Amino acid sequence: MTFDISKLRNIGIIAHIDAGKTTVTERMLFLSGAKHRVGRVDHGTTDTDDDPEEQERGITIFSACVKYSWQDYNINLLDTPGHVDFTAEVERCLRVLDGAVVVFSAREGVEAQSETVWRQADRYHVPRIVFINKMDREGADFETVFNDIEPRLGGCPVAIELPVGQGPPHVANPFRGVIDLIDMKMLEFDPETEGKEVNETEIPKDQMDEALFWREQMLEKVYDLCEEAASLVMEEKEVPREMIVQALRQGCIDRVIQPVLCGSALHGIGVQPLMTAVGNFLPSPLDRPPVEGVDPSSKDKVLIRKPNSKEPFCGLVFKILPAKTGDNYWIRVYSGQLKQNSRVQCPNRGKKENIAQLWQIHATKKDRDGQIDSIEAGDICCVIGPRFAITGDTVCDTREVIELPSIKFADTVLSMAIESESTGDKKKLEETLDMLRRQDPTFRAVENEETGQTLISGMGELHLEVIQHRLTRDFGLNVKFYKPRVNYRETIGAKSEVVGQCNRQIGATQMFARLCVSVAPLEDVSAPVLVFDRLPPDVGLSNAIRQAAMDEIRERAAGGGLLAGFPLSGVRIDVTNAEIQEEGSDEVAFRIAAGDAFDRGLEKAGPVLLEPVMKVELTTPEEYMGELVGDLQQRRAIIAATETRGAMTVIIAHAPLKELFGYSGAVRSLSQGRAAGSMEPLNYQPAPKEDAESFML
Repeated sequence: MTFDISKLRNIGIIAHIDAGKTTVTERMLFLSGAKHRVGRVDHGTTDTDDDPEEQERGITIFSACVKYSWQDYNINLLDTPGHVDFTAEVERCLRVLDGAVVVFSAREGVEAQSETVWRQADRYHVPRIVFINKMDREGADFETVFNDIEPRLGGCPVAIELPVGQGPPHVANPFRGVIDLIDMKMLEFDPETEGKEVNETEIPKDQMDEALFWREQMLEKVYDLCEEAASLVMEEKEVPREMIVQALRQGCIDRVIQPVLCGSALHGIGVQPLMTAVGNFLPSPLDRPPVEGVDPSSKDKVLIRKPNSKEPFCGLVFKILPAKTGDNYWIRVYSGQLKQNSRVQCPNRGKKENIAQLWQIHATKKDRDGQIDSIEAGDICCVIGPRFAITGDTVCDTREVIELPSIKFADTVLSMAIESESTGDKKKLEETLDMLRRQDPTFRAVENEETGQTLISGMGELHLEVIQHRLTRDFGLNVKFYKPRVNYRETIGAKSEVVGQCNRQIGATQMFARLCVSVAPLEDVSAPVLVFDRLPPDVGLSNAIRQAAMDEIRERAAGGGLLAGFPLSGVRIDVTNAEIQEEGSDEVAFRIAAGDAFDRGLEKAGPVLLEPVMKVELTTPEEYMGELVGDLQQRRAIIAATETRGAMTVIIAHAPLKELFGYSGAVRSLSQGRAAGSMEPLNYQPAPKEDAESFML
């Protein structure tokens, strides 16, 4: 069968935690015939949450890829986590996807992590459609969620479906189907077949006025998107269905609108139209711009690869899963064709890689029956054979080398010291941590040779807890764990100008160098350190000496600040002048002077300890608001906003991470389990004076 790239869809399911992403995925697999029974998150029987940790917690931790067919479309679907600690999984998936389905809970609506994943999709220019899930839940409100998308996310939602009823069976008007606003039909989903059979009927009379109102809103957008449709309306002619679909499709691909559908994935209501909408509105690789990269030998030279199998091969490694039989590399192929038993170039590492085997992916494993000989442009596959590439690296034709933009991940915010119980476990622990680093780009592990401990770092308490369980349960290691600690940073409080010196007698040589340096704080305290060479042309330094001085300052800056060696940020360093003598002024002397100037400059400018601040969002019944706000204020939080969403109150606060250890338990206790919260990194701010002084002792 000939591969038709126009019928391929690479999509992701993204949302806040508990919005129902994995349930949507399971229902799609069932309805497409890719599996014969619907898995349940609460039963631990879903295909994509196949890790014991995921099944135990009932949440997605690792992104998973499944493939299915619907109508005449072939779909690669990536199910992603909703918890902020695992946002890197969303980041790497969105980097390689062509489109996304954003899932909102009809009861909770647009939540904190909804905003995060929406911004991530914006950053990678990913077109998306919206599915308002859980319409059968108590408190479901389609219109409120729909109306929140524009002000809170900057989106432009266009409803193409309307719910018939809202809420569970015991309410007066329960959710029982959807109205298709394009075809103006009511769709009901047979519970006996778990949503496989769809009954198309006329819209009930009591729903017709509302349906016409929403359809007119949809058509107004169509007229804005399609001049031909607008002309037909001016001539009082009917706009054909195909023209409506095409206009909405182009608007979605251009990211000027987001078609909105609704349903209940748990009961199979509205999922079939969602699957059809994926094919109708989300782009194929052909609808996306050609991928751009650079020539590794000349970074200023931009290269382009079109999604065509006749182009030179290039692809991006977006995930690595370690395995005893050889690491599984997940690759998105952007151009050309990748064949089994071939050689490719990895320009990021300057190495050639072997492509021993190609596999289709099912969940987080190779598909048992899915070994393939080749993969075409636009597709996603698992590769076994590479050894050097890491997440975000390019693989390409050895004769037509290109380097694609990599994937940037957020810095870790929390650390924990660990050490092996015995020397016998030490080697195994090192190998395991190295494997986890390859798998998870936001996981860090650095050994302290003096104490014998290893400092592991991650994105939050849950992230480190999962790592802890994997080390002990999955890998059987005997490891001591110490209390988590915050990942601080350092900056400076003022501007300073200093002179660094080297005036030493080494053997028979009198070494001499002087370097004038200006140090100043940047407005953004979390910005990387900037180092500039402002030396006058007539200063008399050779290029080698000048470079040695600059390298020393950059190395010192990368080594951390003066308080406790935490990463340095928000600092600008200008090297403004130098003094040299005919004898004894060499590269070593100027390295010593540069190091002296760096230390003096930071000390005179006043080191400042920076602590990470989190954005906290709590959703609570009104009666618990006072206690929750009081508790936040005791944690040095600033209440940024409060607002009412339906029957619930939302509290948005900015709080230091140090004060939030165990906070989820406190929220449950203060609200008798009725409040829910989430947090995400916001920025860095100066830590209290006593915290800074504790590092000076």
